[in-house]
Amino acid sequence: MAIKVYGIKNCNTMKKAFDFLQEKGVDYEFIDYKKQKPTADLLDGFLEKTELGKLVNKQGTTFRKMSDDQKVALEKKETAIPILIENSSMIKRPVIVYTDGSLTLGFDQDQINSKISQ
Repeated sequence: MAIKVYGIKNCNTMKKAFDFLQEKGVDYEFIDYKKQKPTADLLDGFLEKTELGKLVNKQGTTFRKMSDDQKVALEKKETAIPILIENSSMIKRPVIVYTDGSLTLGFDQDQINSKISQ
């Protein structure tokens, strides 16, 4: 079974992740949020393995353009999930789900390498 890589194809961080995985000869399935919106079940699954604060990308322009009320809503799972579904560019990229069910957030070569070398 291949690992799953979630994100947005045209993101520079995603391109680094794709290049790294290809260089390492890792089979992966890419799920593009722009073609297939994340579901509440998918996000719930991510949040079983990581914290909401780590999943939300607060560095991007989408987050910075949000109202203060929306930013507050991103602090609670129940109100954050609908916002993340509609604004998938606010999900940290990439989210990589490994064959053992664990995941990593963002492009951290050492962290990814340790997971694919297991």
